Amino acid sequence: MTFQDLMPILPEIILLATAIVILMVDTFLGDKRWLTWVGLGGIVLAGAATYTLATQPPRDFQNMAISDAYTAFFRLVILTATGLGLLVALNWLDAHGEQQGEYNALLLLAAIGMTLMAAATHMLTLFVALELFSLSLYILAGFERERAASGEAALKYLLLGAFSSALFVYGIALVYAATGALDFAGIAQKASFSPLFLAGVALLLVGFGFKVAAVPFHMWTPDVYQGAPTPITAYMSVATKAAAFAAFVRLFVGFLGVEKTVWVPAVAVLAVLTMTVGNLAALRQESLKRMLAYSSIAHAGYVLVGVAAANTTGTAAVLFYLLVYALMNLGAFAVVIALERQGAGDVTLSEIRGLARSHPLLGAAMAVFMFSLTGVPPFAGFFGKFYLFQAAVQANLSWLVVIAVLNSALSAYYYLGVLVQMYMADVEEPPRVVGQPVLSFATLVTVVLVIGIGLFPDFWLRLALGGMRVLLG
Repeated sequence: MTFQDLMPILPEIILLATAIVILMVDTFLGDKRWLTWVGLGGIVLAGAATYTLATQPPRDFQNMAISDAYTAFFRLVILTATGLGLLVALNWLDAHGEQQGEYNALLLLAAIGMTLMAAATHMLTLFVALELFSLSLYILAGFERERAASGEAALKYLLLGAFSSALFVYGIALVYAATGALDFAGIAQKASFSPLFLAGVALLLVGFGFKVAAVPFHMWTPDVYQGAPTPITAYMSVATKAAAFAAFVRLFVGFLGVEKTVWVPAVAVLAVLTMTVGNLAALRQESLKRMLAYSSIAHAGYVLVGVAAANTTGTAAVLFYLLVYALMNLGAFAVVIALERQGAGDVTLSEIRGLARSHPLLGAAMAVFMFSLTGVPPFAGFFGKFYLFQAAVQANLSWLVVIAVLNSALSAYYYLGVLVQMYMADVEEPPRVVGQPVLSFATLVTVVLVIGIGLFPDFWLRLALGGMRVLLG
């Protein structure tokens, strides 16, 4: 195997080398904070390699993975989320006395699994990538070993994750038994309506449904998100969804598009359940982390609307929305991390009363994220939902769009409730937040991007459409 043969997975190789360097240097370096910047350097190099590969014709790696415009889009989304994940955790790790080296290395290993999922064109690659990032996140969810809630989150995630992985493997086995193929192209050529094949597809849907936190496979999400360290919760809520949807769309829309009558109705039903249950449960939450956990379930439902459309516009909208969601959700969690530095283990709505008075810029940033998550123009979240709903109308799924719009209106109650607490609630002593330059910088980046993408959405949508045209040929 030559270097040219390895070029399609060069970003993953760079991330792996960076993770190894971090673990080795961690043994000798006194100031562990430098390890974050080493990790960011690796992410920048991987991003440069991704851009270089995107400017070249698609490259195949041993019929197991491919580097094309579609892969490049998701690689950049995941790398961006990983870079922000490193930044928002820097002050948190210092405050909690946690290990810098292990955290940074595990986050990079998780990113490798996620980017490989986006590139996978073979079931074995897909499963190995799935397990690689899952194992890393199991450990990271329990990273605060002295806190019982963190250990409980890791155990729940591990047990339910192992169960979903078993179902996923069983689905792969049934699909292989029905088609005699493990590569996506071979499966698409020999796909049929046989009971064996349909059962395999159903189990694959269950496996993907668990990773994207779709109802009824969402039961792990609120407890794990609340118990895990907040930087990990922020990362899991966006990067895991991006990776799972990347593989889901490539397999089901890109290769099984001709068989969409088999799976589109099931995805549409999942979208309705996921949106509705996520939003209704979020209405009752006092914990910000738990509210954002149910919110993340609801947003998975919105993305499923685009998947159910199963057309070029819909799947391009999925790519666009996952980028936007990653930015606005990471930003919202960055504000939660800033508030947690006061010593609170779990920030509640009552604890953010008067935040806009004591910290106007932090309050304004949170307002941008809440408006964008609601879908208020001109923020990026509005255009993300608009493109998703437009694609569903084009696919004659107007009934699904009506339900999605009603759910989006319902979500305004709890998102705008955060603004009411920050700007309008009476409080004698507003919350005080210690200055954290790196965290503030990460928050500023997400604010600028959420506003910028909202003001210039066409450029980002064209990038997503370019990836989809490559995928759909």
